[in-house]
Amino acid sequence: MGALRVVLVEDHTLMRAGIRALLQALPDVEVVGEADNGPDAVSLVASTRPDLILLDITLPEMNGLEVAERVAKEYLPTRTIILSMHTDAVYVRKALQAGASGYIVKDAGVQELEAAIRAVTRGETYLSPGVKGPSAQYLSNDPTEDPLKRLTRRQRETLQLMAEGFGTRAIAERLNVSVKTVEFHRAELMNRLEIHDVPGLVRFAIRAGLVSSET
Repeated sequence: MGALRVVLVEDHTLMRAGIRALLQALPDVEVVGEADNGPDAVSLVASTRPDLILLDITLPEMNGLEVAERVAKEYLPTRTIILSMHTDAVYVRKALQAGASGYIVKDAGVQELEAAIRAVTRGETYLSPGVKGPSAQYLSNDPTEDPLKRLTRRQRETLQLMAEGFGTRAIAERLNVSVKTVEFHRAELMNRLEIHDVPGLVRFAIRAGLVSSET
C-alpha cells in the first residue's frame, strides 16, 4: 500500500510549516499540496485527489466548513479532518454536519494527530479529547440548532465576505455576480437570521465560526 496522500490547508504560514513538519515525520504520510485559503483548497483537492485533507476551520474567502462540505459532496473518497482552536460543541457539530470525519484542536500533540489520521483513514470518526461535552451532542443532526442551516451556500459566502470587511462591489466581483444580487443576498440574510444591520451580521458570523474575531 502506498503512502497516505495529504493536503494541508492553513492560512497562518508558521502554523502550516509546523504541521507540515509533524506530518513529514509520520511513516507512510506524504504531503501532496498546501493551501492558505478556501478556494485554493478546493482546487487543490480537485487536482490532486488526496486521501485526506487537514483543514483549518477559519480561512479567508471560503471557510473550512464550506470546503469540507464541497469535499464531502464532490471529492469522495477524500476524507477531512478539521483543525481548530475552538473546543465548544457548536463548532464540532458544524464540522461533522459539513462532512468532516475528524476534529482536532490545534494544541493537540503529535501522537493525537497520528491517531486521528489513522482512525479517519480506517473509516472512523475522530474527536479530539480536548473538545467539550458528550459525543452525542456533537452528532446532533437537528438543523434547527444551527442558524447557518437556514442559509444557502451563496448566502453563507456573502456573509463571510461581509464579515471579512469586503464592501458590496468587492463581494460582487469576488462572487462574479451583480451588485444588486449581493444586495438581495444581504437582505435575505437579515430576513432569515432576523438580524437587521450589518454589524449584527458580522457579530453573528464571528460567533458561528465563519471568520475569526481577529479578522
